[in-house]
Amino acid sequence: MTIKIILIDDHTLFRSGIKALLSRQHDFEVIGEAADGLSGIKMINRLQPDVVLLDLDMPGMNGREALSQIISINPQQAVIMLTVSEDSDDLTECMRIGARGYLLKNINADFLLESIRKAAEGDNVFSPEMTAKLVKSLISPQPAQGTQALSSLTPRELEILGYLAAGHSNKIIARHLDLAESTVKVHVQNLLRKLNLSSRVQAAVYAIRHNVPQPVLE
Repeated sequence: MTIKIILIDDHTLFRSGIKALLSRQHDFEVIGEAADGLSGIKMINRLQPDVVLLDLDMPGMNGREALSQIISINPQQAVIMLTVSEDSDDLTECMRIGARGYLLKNINADFLLESIRKAAEGDNVFSPEMTAKLVKSLISPQPAQGTQALSSLTPRELEILGYLAAGHSNKIIARHLDLAESTVKVHVQNLLRKLNLSSRVQAAVYAIRHNVPQPVLE
C-alpha cells in the first residue's frame, strides 16, 4: 500500500528536504505541500491524504488552529505534528485536539519514516523526549469523567476500547477480533462520539482511568 502524504510547513528548505527523504521510499508518495495552514486544509480536503505532517508555528493560521479544523472535518485523519516545540502544553493540547503524533524536528530519518508508517496504521507516535512529558500530563490529577457514558457502549465497543488502552492499531484489533478493519474504524468513531472524546489517545486515557479490561495478546 502506498501511503499518501501532505507536508504543511512554512520553511521551504525544510519541506524540500523532507519531501526528498520521503520520495526515496517505495511505499510513500508526497501528493502535496503547503506553506500555511489554510492552504494545507484546502489541499487535504481535495487530495485526501493518509498522513499529514504539520508544523506547529506558522504565520497566519498556526498549526494548532489548522489541526483543529482538519480534525473537525475528518476526526480519523492521521496528523503528525512536526515541530521544534518541546513545550508540554503544546503537546497535550495537540493530542487533545486529535493529533496522531508529535515529533520533534531533531529526530533521525529512520524514526520519522517508521513513525509515518505506524501513524498510517492507526498508531500514535511520539519523539522519545516527549513521551515522558505526555505520561506525566496524563497521570496528573484531573476531574474524572463519569461512568454513565461508559455504560452507553456496546459490548463490542467496550472490547475495542480496551484494545485502544493497550495501544493497538485498527489493523491489530481487526486481526484479533476477526473483523474488517473498516468495521473497527466505525466502532472507534462510535465510541469516541458516545464518550465525547476526539482522539484515540483520549480514549486510551479514559479507559485506563476507568479500569477498562485490556486484552492479553499471545
